[in-house]
Amino acid sequence: MLKTYKYRLYPTASQRRVMAQTLEECRWLYNRLLEERKLAWEEHQESLSYFTQNRALTSLKRKQISLQLVHSQVLQNVVVRVDLAMKAFFRRVRAGEKPGYPRFRGQGRYDSFCYPQAPSGCKLEGDRLHLSKIGPVRVVLHRPLEGTPKTVCIRRSSTGKWYVTFSCEVETALLPRAGELVGIDVGLTNFATLSNGEQIENPRFFRQEEKALARAQRRLSREENGTARRRKRKKVVARVHERIANRRRDFAHQHSRKIVNRFQVIAVEDLAVNRMVHNHCLAKSIHDVAWSQFTTCLSYKAENAGRSFVAVNPAYTTQDCSRCGHRQTVPLGERVYSCSCCGLHLDRDLNASLNIRALGLQSLGLALEAPGFSRGE
Repeated sequence: MLKTYKYRLYPTASQRRVMAQTLEECRWLYNRLLEERKLAWEEHQESLSYFTQNRALTSLKRKQISLQLVHSQVLQNVVVRVDLAMKAFFRRVRAGEKPGYPRFRGQGRYDSFCYPQAPSGCKLEGDRLHLSKIGPVRVVLHRPLEGTPKTVCIRRSSTGKWYVTFSCEVETALLPRAGELVGIDVGLTNFATLSNGEQIENPRFFRQEEKALARAQRRLSREENGTARRRKRKKVVARVHERIANRRRDFAHQHSRKIVNRFQVIAVEDLAVNRMVHNHCLAKSIHDVAWSQFTTCLSYKAENAGRSFVAVNPAYTTQDCSRCGHRQTVPLGERVYSCSCCGLHLDRDLNASLNIRALGLQSLGLALEAPGFSRGE
């Protein structure tokens, strides 16, 4: 099993310059390789492969001397990225989607480089990460690194901070079996409602920072393009966005971990969030609540812990009665589900979570009379 560990790096001023130069060389190479593919098709109707471009790296390094300042496997990883971008483009074309040709990377638009075959080119010794052609960089190991590192990626954030991510191969550590089953209905009023009646409040991180962000963006808009003051104001805006993203990510990890530790079977809605944000009245709130991030955390944590995770079709989970199965229209403004058939009165989100749990059990082939479950509970 692969597990990722992310740590903060504290390079010296000279190391920051070298790392920034490495990113620029990777960016130049990415644009060069993408241009080669574009011209090869336009002029000769020829598709260049990964192997063709990878073989040409040696001769290209002799022409572009600055590429020799970058580790060879880092340059090979750039070729891999171009190849993956083109494959994704053709996949979208075949699927009939809006393809979106891969973009050339502008200055400052390339923010990471990778050593794909660790420990070749990089080695961790104590609190120093030795990077080929860069030197030993101080790293803060806030948690122990487990397993054998396979890949090492260095990333520069929009606020100028540097991070390293290790992908390590570790043995799966299964949690003791739990007896409880849960269905989870996500929403905007409450972040999530569990089928046992518990609710997780919606933190609304973006709404809390909205005024600070607007103030920083107004100050940014007053500065002229290309000036040092504008770059400074731009970094302030990036810090606000980074703070929101960090708080949101921490919230998702904390609550997904608690749920995985408690429940053996976890059922959630398989929501098409990209289509839901087309509603301009709710788009900001839907983006702020970050359901997809939460379900992603639940999914991989459940898999690593030996839990059963299932995403069910959300159709009619709000309209169906969790006791008798009667279906009726429930306006969005009504927060209590009142069944006209059996007389059930229940919070609409709790009713939906019970239906989600029932669908999850059915999709896993479990009986509705499984331990801990009964309709209308």
